This record gives sequence, C-alpha cells and structure tokens, in this order.
Amino acid sequence: MNVVHTPAYGAPGVLQITTAADPVPTDGEILVRVHASPVTAGDRRVRAADFPGATAWIGRLAIGLDGPRHPVQGTMFAGRVIAVGPSVTRFTVGDDVFGSADHGAYAELICVREDGPVATIPESSSYEEAASIPYGAGTALHFLRDLAKVQPGEKVLILGASGGVGRYAIQIAKHMGAEVTAVCSRAATTLVDELGADHMLDYKSMDFTANGHRYDVVFDIADASSFRHSRGSLTPTGRYLTLYLSASALLSVALTALIGGRRALFAVVLGERQRTEDLRALLADRTIRAVILDRYPMARAADAHRLAEQGVHGEVVIVPTPPEPLELVVAS
Repeated sequence: MNVVHTPAYGAPGVLQITTAADPVPTDGEILVRVHASPVTAGDRRVRAADFPGATAWIGRLAIGLDGPRHPVQGTMFAGRVIAVGPSVTRFTVGDDVFGSADHGAYAELICVREDGPVATIPESSSYEEAASIPYGAGTALHFLRDLAKVQPGEKVLILGASGGVGRYAIQIAKHMGAEVTAVCSRAATTLVDELGADHMLDYKSMDFTANGHRYDVVFDIADASSFRHSRGSLTPTGRYLTLYLSASALLSVALTALIGGRRALFAVVLGERQRTEDLRALLADRTIRAVILDRYPMARAADAHRLAEQGVHGEVVIVPTPPEPLELVVAS
C-alpha cells in the first residue's frame, strides 16, 4: 500500500510518499480502506515536533527523540471495512466507518480494534466529514460536557472559535443550551454566526475581559489567555478551560482544585469508543457538521499540511483512496 512517510521532524516538505506492507487484521481487528484523513493541529505538531510550553520534552519522549517513532502518521480516518479478523462481531465487510488511531491514518489501509474509538458513518455524512469529527468535536465534547459540565442557560465564551476545535465547540455548546460568545477574527464572523454563535467579538479590537460581561465558561482554544487573565470575567463558579499545558496553567489547575470556586481545568483527550458513538449520534441528527475547506490526494499531502498551517477556517482533508461503489462478491 501507499503511505505518507515522515522520515524526520520538520516543515511540510519532509512528507514523502512511499510503500509499506499491507496490514492484516488480527483477532478483534478490522481492516479499513481509508478514504479520508484530515490534517489536524495534532498531526501538524507531531510532524514538526512542535509542542507548546511544558509539553515540549514530554512530546518528544512520547513520539521519538530524534525522529518519529511511527513515521506513518495521521490520527483520524474514515473509510470502508474490507476485511475482519477472527472474533469480530461489531462490524462486517462493507461497513463505512470513522474513528481515531494513535497513528497510521495517512495510508491506504489501516487496522484498528473493533472495540476501539470507531463507529459507523451516518448515511447523511460523507467520508470527509466523518473523518473530520473525532479530533475537533471529540475535544470540544469532552471539555464542555465532561470537564465543564455546561448547563442550559450558562454563558460560554470561546477563544479561537473559528479553529478546528472552536467550530465544534460553538455547535456543542449551543446543543447543550448555552449562550455562546465567539472570539475570532473579523474575517470569521460570518462562519461562527452560521455555526450558531449568539455573539461575536473581534479579538483584534477588544479584549473580552474589558467588556464587563461575566461567563460561566471561558474555553481557551487559541492559547490566547490564562486563568489569571480570565478570572475577573468568570462567574463565582466559572470554569476556565485550556488546551495548553504550561507551568502556570498546571499551578492554576492544582490551586483551584484545592481552593474551590472559580476553576482552571485541563485534560488530554484520547479517543474513546463511547465518545465516538456519541459523536456519531450528534452527526447523524446534524447537531454538528464539519466545514470542509479542501481535499488533497495522498501525493499532495505536503500541500495539505501547508494549507492547514495557514490558520484556515475549515477542514483540510487528505484522500488516500477515492471511494468506489461496493462490489458484492457472491460465494459459489
């Protein structure tokens, strides 16, 4: 099979197309022909070993000090099941599925556990949309539902609302009954309005802490604030959520857990089967939708990464294998 190979850390130009042995599903695994894999912020960081703040050395230790331990990267996928291993009961050949993996999605084929973070694609969704859901929507769902426990009527402010997590955070917060303020660039105001934001703030013209409003949740997706900076804009039981771990963030998380009241919260979000099923349900009833900006064949994976690094307001998707009609094979 063809794969996107990352021989060393670096700019998008390090990505190469090469071949690897076709994987064979073992007990409890399914083999998926990959039809879509988005370029996520996590994928770009792994390619460049660009980990923020206190996570720099942790990241290198996890993925490889001198180069990627798993050079075939890509963590989100959607495609069709073409083979199943022994004892598999959850999926059958011909099922269209999406999900997440630790690595290996930038390939024509991938093996994943049937009991892992994978689910069937709703009929209303394309491969590209389904593949784009687990990263951004999964992160937003965990932070807003499981960490912040957003309640109907609460006020949620999202910093970086037009980004890969922010676009889904708007939709999920609205689904949970919150009043949403989206902080983004002026160029993105139409998009966040279409996604359901109640209010928009241009981050270049106003610091949200100066508008006099109080929020139950400040979700900092852009590393644009801190608990200390946001504290005065939180209600007495407000929660500051951040995707970025730093020494000051870690201290804020620890201290506020002890003191109570306003809280600082951080988490590392990994793929989970139940959350993937929850995302499927949200996708099936169109509570959430992806904004697909562009698609690239595998041969242009480097171009896909270059575009995604420009801070675009939509998903950039690599298409390892174009989908084909399912061919039914009748045993003789």
